[in-house]
Amino acid sequence: MAKELLTDVTIRKTKPTDKDQRLNDGGGLYVLVKSNGARWWRFDYTIERKRKTLSVGVYPETTLADARRKAKEARNQVSNDIDPSDTRKEAKTVQRATLANEKRIDAGLPAIDSFEFIAREWYTKNITSKSESYQKRVLNIFECDLFPWLGKRPISKIKAPELLEVLQRIETRSIETSHRALRLSGVVFRYAVGLGTTDYDITANLRTNEHLAKVNKGHVAAITEPQQVARLLRAIDDYSGSFVVKSALQLAPLVFVRPSELYHAEWNHIDLEAQEWRYLVTKTNTQHIVPLCNQALILLKTIKQLTGGGRYVFPSARTPNGSRPLSNMALLAALRNMGFTKDEMTVHGFRAMARTIMDEGLKMRVDLIEHQLAHAVRDANGLTYNRTAHLDDRHIMMQSWADYLDNLKAGAAVIAFKQVG
Repeated sequence: MAKELLTDVTIRKTKPTDKDQRLNDGGGLYVLVKSNGARWWRFDYTIERKRKTLSVGVYPETTLADARRKAKEARNQVSNDIDPSDTRKEAKTVQRATLANEKRIDAGLPAIDSFEFIAREWYTKNITSKSESYQKRVLNIFECDLFPWLGKRPISKIKAPELLEVLQRIETRSIETSHRALRLSGVVFRYAVGLGTTDYDITANLRTNEHLAKVNKGHVAAITEPQQVARLLRAIDDYSGSFVVKSALQLAPLVFVRPSELYHAEWNHIDLEAQEWRYLVTKTNTQHIVPLCNQALILLKTIKQLTGGGRYVFPSARTPNGSRPLSNMALLAALRNMGFTKDEMTVHGFRAMARTIMDEGLKMRVDLIEHQLAHAVRDANGLTYNRTAHLDDRHIMMQSWADYLDNLKAGAAVIAFKQVG
């Protein structure tokens, strides 16, 4: 490095002129004496064959010794192929982010690099288009089980043991919820990796089921023995509670859609003349067609006189105008009130009931049944059938199924078949 040339006396005694003056200290450091008397420290350097200038302060606030120290730090960066200007910009960005975070925290909001902030951003972009009930379930896990412990933590600082401790706390209440919380945490961490907020997904090593108790993936509670199905159908017809709830329960075995799809059935999706219910399956984001049997049409025409003025076929009792759907607990509560336990029958069990009896007992075509369950069905070439495949056959199948259920309720002889599992 060239010999240092300046002294404080030289800098102070240099008089301003009508032109800028440059007082060199060597090694690229100099003072620029402006015509107005201001004295600015500058450092010239070359990186990637480009000549650049870095401001290192104003004299005398930045002393000669300070300027030389800053110039030395900049030279070291250049020698390591680091641009001092980029380093300064990054530092300013971090400083601005720090100040913004301090303001957010003072206002009671999560910091922008926190687990909660990133989780809410992911939620807004990916979940708010889903069904209302699903949105609530996801948000409840975040707000009740994860945010109180991890929400304010910078996501890059959270380690696997810390997350595991939170998950094990949830596990004491519900094993299934702990696994859901783990899956949600994983998507948030992977989203953060994409943003550059953290380097990796810490949940990867926790998804082996070695750290959390395994979820018992037993069959969904469902009545599939024909004589017991007859008892259930008669109990539903005799139900003395809400007419809306009773109607939904009566329709459930005739259409065997997913519970959330039944709750959210909308009048503008149902064509009574075409005898079809068409809607988007939120789970798979695909269109689905449900052929409506004669029994289903009678039910729908009857309840339309009560709820046809609103959006939902089965509206919540709390919103007489029909602007909100039936609660996802309403049908389950009705089943319990009728004496069917959680180990005996669930709302989702109507799907298992239809799948089992139509296949094993009535020997209906499996591909038609799977279509009607909105499961992916592939042809011989491995291509997924479209939603209108075999629609005429499915109309016939759904009417035959409804007639079979009517015969069961009437006490007709039932088809005996071997139960599996």
